[in-house]
This record gives sequence, structure tokens and C-alpha cells, in this order.
Amino acid sequence: MSRTVVIFAAGSRGDVQPCAALGRELAARGDRVRLVASARYAPLAHRAGLELAPLSADPTEIMDSDAGQELLAGGRDPVRFLRGFRRILGPVAERLLGECLDACKGADLILGPTLGLMPSHFAEHLGVPWALMHFQPSQPTGAFAHPFLPRAARLGARASRASYEAVDLLAWQLARPFINPWRRDVLGLPKLPVRFPRPDVPVLACFSGAVVPRPADWPANVHLTGYWFLDEPAWEPPAELAEFLAAGPPPVYAGFGSMVPKDAEMTGLTVRTALKLAGVRGIVHGDPATSDERILAVRDVPHTWLFPRTAAVVHHGGAGTTAAGLRAGVPTVVCPFFGDQPYWGERVAALGAGPAPLPFKDLSVPALARRIRAAAGTPEIAERAAAIGARVRAENGTARAADLLA
Repeated sequence: MSRTVVIFAAGSRGDVQPCAALGRELAARGDRVRLVASARYAPLAHRAGLELAPLSADPTEIMDSDAGQELLAGGRDPVRFLRGFRRILGPVAERLLGECLDACKGADLILGPTLGLMPSHFAEHLGVPWALMHFQPSQPTGAFAHPFLPRAARLGARASRASYEAVDLLAWQLARPFINPWRRDVLGLPKLPVRFPRPDVPVLACFSGAVVPRPADWPANVHLTGYWFLDEPAWEPPAELAEFLAAGPPPVYAGFGSMVPKDAEMTGLTVRTALKLAGVRGIVHGDPATSDERILAVRDVPHTWLFPRTAAVVHHGGAGTTAAGLRAGVPTVVCPFFGDQPYWGERVAALGAGPAPLPFKDLSVPALARRIRAAAGTPEIAERAAAIGARVRAENGTARAADLLA
């Protein structure tokens, strides 16, 4: 019997695209799927054959604001990261919660991320099942520390496990002041305590075991599905991109996605100069009119199409972009800003698929050029990246997730 499945995909394109991939798989199996995401992603949702329940918050505008810039500068500090989110979302929380509640009308299954356990509140109100989506390791384990608190691993397995509880507790304390009144006044539900047990619901960890091996102490309700990719096989490149790719050796792609640094013009100049100093051709995101013989600037190009045609990729280390680079089997240079991005940069380096990450705050022409040369010119890195790519391509994460939700 067909279900109405609601998937929360609040965030930037890197958060929305995997959710759209899962939604397309569920829709192909007969479900009606409603994606809850910023209105700017309506074309993406509709191309995937999904309904869009639009959110009025625009992630690009948020990142370009003073609060967004403060968030980008927060690095890996979980307190600054979560406080930054509260500062951004607090003033609009009531409006967004209302939009999310409207989006859940008629739902038979609700899926969403861990932050604030958002799907749980709507599912409890409606009396329907729900499941969590993890875009990075968020389930307690003694095998490694939480991506936000890597130093906890130095104190052993018990401290590693405690790091997850610490991040969860902090996140809930920041969300509780506006979620509990809303639960009481709008949903008619009791307030939740300062601490509450981790729910025993399906958890879909949508990353690859080739990148993050499954810890032995994860419980049976946590499923490592593999990545969720939204391929666009019918996409055709503009003539200038096709001609540039054909005119010389594979270029290096460099772009930071939805991360909009305060001085974007200077950052762009740094990246272009580093590409030239490294002696490679490059593709960057920007106005095509700014292209030259060695650097092609392009508008939006699907990473799943472009990355396999490059010699290496340089990006911010978002979960989705990292997945696309690893799947392509090309070396990766990660320049992380905040959140889980440093973790993914470290995983890339640990796998031998790229050099050590270069934090964005330390970005300079010489430092970036050195990493580009290492990524694009080291045979061992190329071999490791190709091997990881083959393993990732052999997985079908969306099919695995859909099977678990059947």
C-alpha cells in the first residue's frame, strides 16, 4: 500500500540532495514523498519526482548574514557551532516549526536528522512511525570520538562514547527552550526532560563502510546503508565546459559550495592563483566571463557528472561533496570551515585519498598549491582514491535504505 513519506532536508544543497535521492527511490517503489526543504530547492525536488513543502529560510542568505559568517568561523568547537545555529534559528523557530507541521499533514512515515530529534515530535503528535538520518557518525561508540570532539579519543573508549552524549546533551539544552513550549502549546504533548534516553528507532547512517567502517558496538537499529546519490544522467554540459575538458589534461575542480566566506572575491583570487602556481588547469564556480585559458569558471554543474572528469577536487568537506569526490575515485583536498567538515577531511587523509586537510582559516596560495600538487601528482594518492571509489560505486545506499523502510 502506498504511503506518504515526509523527509526533512533542512539545510544546504549537500543536505537536500541525498534526501532527494532517497525520496526518488521510495517514490519509484510506490510511495508519495514530500521533501521539506528551502524553497530554492524546488527544481531539484521536482526533477526527482517529489513534492516540495517549502521552508521560508534560505540557507544561502543565512550563510551570507553576520550570524552565518560567525558560524563559518566557529571551526570545530561544538559550543560555538550549536550556539550559532540557535542564534540563526531562534528568531524564526516558531515560523519554521509551523511550516514543518503543515508539511507533515497526512504523513505515514517521517524521516529527519538528529538535531533536536525533529521527526520525533511530529511523529508523536500524529501517531506515526519515524526514523533518523545520520549524515556523519552520530551514534555513540567507543571506536572513535564524535566528529566535533576528536580529542576525546585520546582518553580511550569510554571518553569517546561520552563525547556523543556530551554533544547530544548540549544540542538539546540549546533547542529545549523553544521546542518544549511548542510541544506543549501547539502539539499538546508533554515537555521533554533535561535528559532523555536515545530513542530505539531505525537509524539510517547514509555513508559508506569503505569510508567509516561500522563500529562493532553500534546496536542493531543503526544501519550503515552507504551513500545516497542523486545522479542526473540526462544532464548535458554547456559547450564551453565540454570544449575545455577536451582541450587538455583533466583539470582540478575547486569550489566551496554553500560556504560563502566574508571576502569571497579574495578567496576566489587565492584559489585561482594556487591552481596556476600548482601548474594545473582548473574549474571553479563563478561567472563564466571571468574564465581564461587555464581556468574555466562555471555555474552549477552536477558533481556526479563533473568530478569523474577531473584530476582532483578541492572543496569544503561537506558530507555530500566529500561523498561525490570519493565516489568519483579522484584525489581530494578538503579545506574545512566548521562542523563535521574537519572530520571528513581527516577521513580522506586517513584513507590515503588526499593530503592532510587545509583549514579554510589557514588558506593561502602556497599552502593550497602544495596540496593541489600532492593530490594531482602523487601516484599513491591516485591509486588509493581509485580503490575507495570502486568500493563506494559498488554500493547502492538508496536501495538499502528503502529496503529497511519497507
